[in-house]
Amino acid sequence: MRLIDLSVEIATGMPVYPGDPQVAIAPALSVAADGVNVLHLDMGSQSGTHVDAPFHIDEALPTLDQLPLERFWGEAVVVDARGARPRSPLGPSLFEGMPRAGAIVLIATGWSRHWGTDDYLTHPYLTREAAELLVAAGVRTVGIDALSVDATPADDFPAHRVLCGAHAVIAENLTGLAPLLDAQTAGEPIEVSLLPLRLPSADGAPVRAVARVG
Repeated sequence: MRLIDLSVEIATGMPVYPGDPQVAIAPALSVAADGVNVLHLDMGSQSGTHVDAPFHIDEALPTLDQLPLERFWGEAVVVDARGARPRSPLGPSLFEGMPRAGAIVLIATGWSRHWGTDDYLTHPYLTREAAELLVAAGVRTVGIDALSVDATPADDFPAHRVLCGAHAVIAENLTGLAPLLDAQTAGEPIEVSLLPLRLPSADGAPVRAVARVG
């Protein structure tokens, strides 16, 4: 058994979705002056590797703390979309026959290699029809190694609306999914934890995403 970190590093000035709060981290207390080291964190709920609650796009939908913990931890299926071109749609054909009800579906586009560059905004994205297929298959957790499951910028967030409308969880800004594809090909079981900070009435929260393989 081995653990694989699927999270980006949280740091001052890190990439954020256009218009979201910038991230700033600075010392608040120090051993020299106060006897302990403590950091001050200033960041939005959608910073770094994070999960979206349905409330993120509709105030009538569940908040983060209203979702069952099973949405954030379980068996994973990894979909290989690494051949997708910039700003290309990922349609239903990519997922046919793969998703299983209750599985966490991780979409490996390889776009995490562009983290910190302008190209990160040109990621592939889920179509409404692909999101509908996943929901119909019983999937309630979908993650992607890109800035969003929708295009950036998005007109109406169609994939978000389908997934969130089904009370699904969306994980974004994952990284390091390639080893999971190799493990899946080798027939190894994959379990993923996407447990968020316990924020009441929240639209989402950063996570330390980790996969357990084997």
